[in-house]
Amino acid sequence: MVKLRPEQTDEGYKSVYSELTRPTIGSRLRTGIRTSGELMITFGLVVLLFAGYQVFGNSAAVDAEQDHLGSELDQAWADPSPAATAPTKKGPAAPGADLVGRLYIPKLDKKWVVVDGVTPDDIRYAPGHYPDTAKPGQIGNFSVAGHRVRKIFWRLDELKDGDVIGVETRDSWYVYHVYQQEVVKPYQVEVVAAVPGKPKAKPTKAVLTLTTCNPKFNNYERLIIHAELVETVPRDQTKADAGMPAEMKA
Repeated sequence: MVKLRPEQTDEGYKSVYSELTRPTIGSRLRTGIRTSGELMITFGLVVLLFAGYQVFGNSAAVDAEQDHLGSELDQAWADPSPAATAPTKKGPAAPGADLVGRLYIPKLDKKWVVVDGVTPDDIRYAPGHYPDTAKPGQIGNFSVAGHRVRKIFWRLDELKDGDVIGVETRDSWYVYHVYQQEVVKPYQVEVVAAVPGKPKAKPTKAVLTLTTCNPKFNNYERLIIHAELVETVPRDQTKADAGMPAEMKA
């Protein structure tokens, strides 16, 4: 029988339960493991919540920034003066100087203003043009990067051969048809070469390449879409939709 009354010792009164409940090395290890496990679970939840925010939570911010960029682009195009130039040491860039145009994917019912540049700041809320690649409609490879987030290139994997990708610039509409989808490693930068996959080849065609992270919620691969220019139409502000080709309409 366990005695319930405390006993007097040299150290004073002490309950017999103190010996039974005194922490042991095993109990300390179990407590440490349990605490570590709880911390890992908490950390995992934080990571998942952050990833979820990156994919879904910034949708409102993307929409707001795209609206702002769209207004800036329309303002620049409405100016009858020559197209805005890049910033100089004498002053800041004119409105719209760092904007390339609009990108359309009618199958996904999506369009975006494309900025010039692919730094993290450049493509935070918009697809970005790789600066060293061709311009829209030019011979070579007009290449564009975008985040795999819900409001940007989330559904890019749905594109198939023959699907339409459109580009609008100040003066022209460009219609491209998808001819290839591939998944590559991040270091395979030859996908944005003037001739995709052949960095030493001389280009003879105008193509477009879209790049984004793969798979969804991760970035250890890149999803690549290649498309070839099939039609160029003058942009005419006097016509409905500025003369947008029927193929580009969702």
